[in-house]
Amino acid sequence: MIQKMYDWVDERLNITPMWRDLADHEVPEHVNPAHHFSAFVYCFGGLTFFITVIQILSGMFLTMYYVPDIINAYESVNYLQNQVAFGTIVRGMHHWGASLVIVMMFLHTLRVFFTGSYKKPREMNWVVGMLIFFVMLGLGFTGYLLPWDNKAYFATKVGMQIADTVPIIGPYAKTLLQGGSIVGAQTLARFFAIHVFFLPAALLALLGGHFIMIRAQGISGPL
Repeated sequence: MIQKMYDWVDERLNITPMWRDLADHEVPEHVNPAHHFSAFVYCFGGLTFFITVIQILSGMFLTMYYVPDIINAYESVNYLQNQVAFGTIVRGMHHWGASLVIVMMFLHTLRVFFTGSYKKPREMNWVVGMLIFFVMLGLGFTGYLLPWDNKAYFATKVGMQIADTVPIIGPYAKTLLQGGSIVGAQTLARFFAIHVFFLPAALLALLGGHFIMIRAQGISGPL
């Protein structure tokens, strides 16, 4: 049955050549931990992507129960945490994954820097990687407010004050993010929209470009 379904799809989309190209793509020996233990550092990028996928999937589940308004936001998170089956596990995965993905991305960035992988001809991929890093930080910042508890509220107020100190664009950035003179309903709505729609769209586009360039240029060799 599965083979028949695959044949039906393959006849219309011709996916076998694409799949064969992916499956037969050789991995350089220096990035294979089975051959060199030091090659484990080359796995940081893949681990970062794996955690990112978990973040996306768990976030999709959380949005099924989350209510992005100041009246119901906290209660919806509390309901998810205590009433929904496996809700605690999924929210825990998303919560701790948000920190872990930053750590893994930082380690990946260090590996790229110290092995010189940012040099010609991979300068553009380094720039795209840095943009991905900033998008991830933005996802962490906007997601922190969504539970709408005291810790999230006052942490966001501090973040708004920091944004306000940026020369020239600071006040405009604060107004854009805050949506008014105080951290309130408009802020929560904007953070939710940025966290769920704008930043994930930017992240997927940047990841697509990142992977295309990796495939075109190959994985960099050791220093």
